[in-house]
Amino acid sequence: QVQLVESGGGLVQAGGSLRLSCAASGRTVSTYAMAWFRQAPGKEREFVAAISWSGGSTYYADSVKGRFAISRDNAKNTLYLQMNSLKPEDTAVYYCASGLRVGIRTAATAEYDYWGQGTQVTVSS
Repeated sequence: QVQLVESGGGLVQAGGSLRLSCAASGRTVSTYAMAWFRQAPGKEREFVAAISWSGGSTYYADSVKGRFAISRDNAKNTLYLQMNSLKPEDTAVYYCASGLRVGIRTAATAEYDYWGQGTQVTVSS
């Protein structure tokens, strides 16, 4: 089993930055692709970004491309999401996820085996 714990969320003004972290424990995720999703109130959970097991390949939703950067440190079993130029529409609960068979373009939530509990990001205008 894999346990994922997100941290780093908070309240920030539009144009500001936040860095989210996702610490993995239990079975190692260093050989799995990992991803960030988000869910705003009243909306479905949506894909944000993903990274390959090595960190060499990344993929982003169009809505965050150029503003967000996903990275990972396999030695620390930790996934990151650097979020810059934040907008009010980025307000959501952010989740990290991983799975045995996912790739960096896997955007369907049902394909992921492991999820964190989420961290709230609120961007004020």
